[in-house]
Amino acid sequence: MSRIAFIFPGQGAQAAGMGKDFYEQSETAREVFDKASALLDFSMPELCFEPNDRLDITEYTQAAMVTTSIAMMKVLKEKGVKPDVAAGLSLGEYCALAAAGVMSEEDAIKTVRQRGIFMQEAVPVGQGAMAAILALDAAAIEEVTGSMEGVWIANYNCPGQIVISGKKEAVEEACEKLKAAGAKRTVMLNVSGPFHSGMLVEAGKKLGEVLEHVEVHDPVIPYVANVNASYVTSKEPVKELLTRQVSSSVRWQQSVEAMIADGVDTFIEIGPGKTLAGFMRKINRGVTTLNVEKWEDVDKVVEALKGAN
Repeated sequence: MSRIAFIFPGQGAQAAGMGKDFYEQSETAREVFDKASALLDFSMPELCFEPNDRLDITEYTQAAMVTTSIAMMKVLKEKGVKPDVAAGLSLGEYCALAAAGVMSEEDAIKTVRQRGIFMQEAVPVGQGAMAAILALDAAAIEEVTGSMEGVWIANYNCPGQIVISGKKEAVEEACEKLKAAGAKRTVMLNVSGPFHSGMLVEAGKKLGEVLEHVEVHDPVIPYVANVNASYVTSKEPVKELLTRQVSSSVRWQQSVEAMIADGVDTFIEIGPGKTLAGFMRKINRGVTTLNVEKWEDVDKVVEALKGAN
C-alpha cells in the first residue's frame, strides 16, 4: 500500500477561475465556498472565479487559496482517498491543519484572513522585497546572508532554488553578492511584502493573539511544520509554530525529505498550479507526485492510486 501525503501550495499559485468547476460539480465543495463567504462577509466565488484585482492582494489571496484547496481536498476524501500525513507550503500549512483535523475548516479560513491582513500591514509597500536564488547551494547562501543586516532566507524550496526576503536594498545587495558567489541567476519576485523575514515578527505576534482564541486538536494524522520540518503529533506546539512561521524560514525541501524518510511514496498536490510538483522533481524523482487542481483530476488520482495498489 502507498503511503500518501496531501501537500498544499502557498501564495503565488492563485489564478482566476480556481475551484469553479468544483463549485459547479460538487455540493460539498460549494458548501465550503459558501461557508467562507458567510464567515468573511464577501463573495468567495466572485473572488476566486472572476478576473479581479483583489485575488493578488495578500489579505484576500490567503483566504481564497485555503478555501479552494480545502474544497478540493474534501471532494478527494469523499472519493475515498485518505492521507497518512499532510504538509503545506507557508499558507498551505493551514490546509494541512484542516486535513489533519487540528483546526476546523472554518477556523482555518478565518485565521488566514487575519494572517493575510497582518502580513499586508506589517511593512509599507515598497520597503520589502523577495528574490529567488537559483543554482547555488544553501550553505553558500547562508554564509552570504548570515553576515548581512536586513535579509533572511525565506524558503528552502528545493535543491537549486532558495528564496531570500527582507529590506529591499538589502535583498538587492544580497543578490549581487550571491551572483558573485556563483548563483546562476537571481530573480526579484512580484510580491507585496517581505514574507518569512524578521520584518514580520510583529505580524506573527498579532497572529498569535488571534490563535489564542482558536480551538486546536491533537492531529488525527501527523502534519509537518514549516518552521522545523518536523512531524507534529500533538496540539501542544501548534500555535507557537504558526506564530513563528510568519517570520521564519519555510523548510519545504526538508519537510518533503522527512516524509520520504518516513516511507511516504505518493504526494498529492491539492490546489491551483503545479508548483510543489515542480519542486518535487528536484527533491526526489523516485516518488510519485499527483495533482488535483481541476475537477477531472480527482478521478485521475483515484485511478492512479488503484493502479499503484
